[in-house]
Amino acid sequence: MARAQYTVTIDRPIADVFAYLADGTNNPRWRRGVLEIRRTSANDGEGATYLQVLAGPGGRRVRGDYRVTTYQPPTLLEFVVTAGPARPTGRFQLSVADQGRTTVTFSLDHEPRGLMRLMSGMVSRQMQVEVGQLQHLKQDLER
Repeated sequence: MARAQYTVTIDRPIADVFAYLADGTNNPRWRRGVLEIRRTSANDGEGATYLQVLAGPGGRRVRGDYRVTTYQPPTLLEFVVTAGPARPTGRFQLSVADQGRTTVTFSLDHEPRGLMRLMSGMVSRQMQVEVGQLQHLKQDLER
């Protein structure tokens, strides 16, 4: 199993940070490589689905659709990637750092199957890049 994790503290209240993360249409603002995204379900929260197009290797467009699997404001948001070559599960764990500040931990887990096992090193590196983009979330929300 491949796992990547990154933590930041953001100078914003926990409810604001959770609401921002829960709205997947904000992804292009802090996740480089998200080319397109739109919600494809009528509902927000648990069960919400998103069509997402990412910049892949060699400039190829790669689907990275996902579904929210856990929605517990303001502390926990989990999802599973439902389209694309790698289909990790993700988790945003939020906690109050102190007055008006929020600690966010973003983790990704992936269990490669079949031919994906041959690409596990590349997938692990990309997962590290993805969770590291949490630093961009901090910058965006603190502006």
